[in-house]
Amino acid sequence: MLFRSTQPDRMPVSYKEAILNGMPPEGGLYVLDSVMDMRHFFLYMDSETTFRELISAISPILLQGELNPLSAASVAESAFDFEPELRQLDERYSILTLYNGPTGVFKDFGIAYIAALMEEFAPGDKKIMVVSAARSDTGASLAHAFHQRKNIISVILYPSGVIRGLDEKTFVENGGNIIPIQIDGVFDDCQRLVMEIMKDRDFVGRYNLTTANAINVGRLLPQTFYYLYAFIKVKKWLSGDLQFSVPCGNFGNLIAGLYAWKFGMPVNGFIAAMNANNAFANFFSEKAFTTKRRISTISPALDVCFPSNYERLLSFYNEAPLVMRNMVFPQSIDDEITRKTMKDVWKKHNIILDSHTAVAFAAAKQNAETSGDECHTIILATEHPAKQAPLVFDTLGQMAPIPEKLSLLKKECKPTACISPQIDTLESAIASCF
Repeated sequence: MLFRSTQPDRMPVSYKEAILNGMPPEGGLYVLDSVMDMRHFFLYMDSETTFRELISAISPILLQGELNPLSAASVAESAFDFEPELRQLDERYSILTLYNGPTGVFKDFGIAYIAALMEEFAPGDKKIMVVSAARSDTGASLAHAFHQRKNIISVILYPSGVIRGLDEKTFVENGGNIIPIQIDGVFDDCQRLVMEIMKDRDFVGRYNLTTANAINVGRLLPQTFYYLYAFIKVKKWLSGDLQFSVPCGNFGNLIAGLYAWKFGMPVNGFIAAMNANNAFANFFSEKAFTTKRRISTISPALDVCFPSNYERLLSFYNEAPLVMRNMVFPQSIDDEITRKTMKDVWKKHNIILDSHTAVAFAAAKQNAETSGDECHTIILATEHPAKQAPLVFDTLGQMAPIPEKLSLLKKECKPTACISPQIDTLESAIASCF
């Protein structure tokens, strides 16, 4: 499996190189360049196959010599003590639960796998430094995944505000390998700083630098795994067509689904479920994109006007425009419909949804009404409803049960340093930890 830059006329690189580079030296993002058809492998897997077994079987074939079967099994075991869960609601809909990880969001899958894989790929004579921007519980997910990883230092950049969910015993100054740094600014400042650092090749060389943010293509592979996992669970009783409804903010999950299709997963389409921001309303049918002003909604993870995976979407469109037009179905859901969907699903199925999953559920129903399709749709549940406890209670009059692991995320901690969003001040803050 090879990857190329979205910048033209660049030589493809291996998966290992793509992960450790973080992003191409010349700019752009890594996208899938070539891959073998995997359907003869996972078509023969059955509903008893575990998530780790699927990864252990498929990843050595995908990575073609970069990861042997023994190492693949070791990485899967090291990364995952949790797995997705598929629940069939009726003949039309199923929910794929992706919030079973340590911080209750789908990102745990990508972050856990890339951390375990970086440890496997890390050179024995030099440490890797992983610099990532974080907000909400993403920082806790990064810290959990990278804690005690051999030859890896994880630098987590936070915007101004309260930092929660980290254990100060894991910090570098206390003998650990985590460095939380607060940036005087908003999350966009943290992301911009990461991008600037990754483009500064001298800085990258000095610290053997990469990133675990969604710009790193290493985050996408484990997301393709849970699509394949859902398929092997559903194929036993599936009698017709299959679609996935995907909450879309930065569009990483949609790209992962399209990659799973490239691997050979039989699927008839993907519903791109967006909220009122609906930045890509015409993109999939007309390749038209107009920047809009951001609208605050009750599904905040989808409040994105310019997704970080835009270049990957554009690259896929240029490569396969008919696929994008005929397999990706954009739907926009407002807050009123989102709340109504949360209520309807609670009443009919006794399931509490977070707002992002409700957007995907409503989009699936809206798409069925407009298209007339009668296929089975798997809805991606991307966040534990307890993380939106006030919204859930206000909408349903019900309290979402809070798992103990999510309660621990409320603990506040102090960063190692508070700095302005500039490369030189960041380097000074990092250097002061050693």
